[in-house]
Amino acid sequence: MLKIMTVFGTRPEAIKMAPVVKQLNVTPGLIPVVVVTGQHKEMLQQVLDAFDIEPDYDLSIMHKGQSLTMITTKILTGLDNILKQERPALLLVHGDTSTTMAASLSAFYHHIPIGHVEAGLRTWDLASPFPEEANRQLTDDLTTLYFAPTDLSKQNLIKENHPADQIFVTGNTAIDALHYTVSHDYHHDVLKGIPDDHRIILLTMHRRENQGIPMEQVFRAVRSVAENSPKLDVVYPVHLSPRVQKLAHQVFDGIDNIHLIAPLDVWDFHNLAARSYFIMTDSGGVQEEAPSLNKPVLVLRNTTERPEGVTAGTLKIIGTDYNRVRNAMEELLNDPVKYHQMANAHNPYGDGHAAERIVKICQQYLANN
Repeated sequence: MLKIMTVFGTRPEAIKMAPVVKQLNVTPGLIPVVVVTGQHKEMLQQVLDAFDIEPDYDLSIMHKGQSLTMITTKILTGLDNILKQERPALLLVHGDTSTTMAASLSAFYHHIPIGHVEAGLRTWDLASPFPEEANRQLTDDLTTLYFAPTDLSKQNLIKENHPADQIFVTGNTAIDALHYTVSHDYHHDVLKGIPDDHRIILLTMHRRENQGIPMEQVFRAVRSVAENSPKLDVVYPVHLSPRVQKLAHQVFDGIDNIHLIAPLDVWDFHNLAARSYFIMTDSGGVQEEAPSLNKPVLVLRNTTERPEGVTAGTLKIIGTDYNRVRNAMEELLNDPVKYHQMANAHNPYGDGHAAERIVKICQQYLANN
């Protein structure tokens, strides 16, 4: 019996690693060990509860006002004894968080091979997104098994001279997660106050580089469109960051058809996304989930590490400029041809069986090493 350890700490990581953990649990010959860092706290627990995952270890690093340095050093220190005790045959991380980078570095120090789920995403700009672009490049420099979600991600890794025979195109586990969550029989309190003939825009925005003036411009554009669209409702699950909370209430309070709600668990988010007309986000994972739900996405960033969606037509990068955001919203609301082109574009992110492929590759690797 061989141990495979998964380490994750944020809500998006948990959503995408949950299908891998579930698959490990039903695979003979493997002992899964789940470590969470608690880089997100309440939001992480929501996902664990939704997927019925009980961590073996919780580093509980979350601290008010924590810096990136604090996050990194706490994870390195916290994992040290766990890795000495468990000695996993393989450690799996996901994506591009500080948890991912620090866990990979710790595994490297302990001579434990690393499997990187969602490897190879790139903007080639270390400042966008920050610090995620650096985190994923650093992680890939330490990785043994690269689980690339798309062919483009694989080519990015090959360009960086990572070994081609260690790179596997698996699809994205975000699509797998939807199989567990989306339900036709779904209710949420916010939907009770929205008439059936209204269209819903689901908004998410929280990234560090967008906080401040960029976020304010987006919020004011959203407010302007909402005020002039009586049959439109905007649902915004507001991130727990005090800066985001303060600005959201400053701009949106008093606008009846903009609904500021608490952060959603994965079940609620996926189901509200499925019932939305389109989605506006600066998140990465949403860019992959929405095409599987046939929902256009307006990306509130100047770059994306998921250009496959832009090429396919499911995503449109609009940045944070007030006029550009407003114009993009109005185009989707008023141009049915443009809307249906985006809603019905090909989904480039996979078929919902990525976790099965990842675990099978891990088995084969461990059998041969």
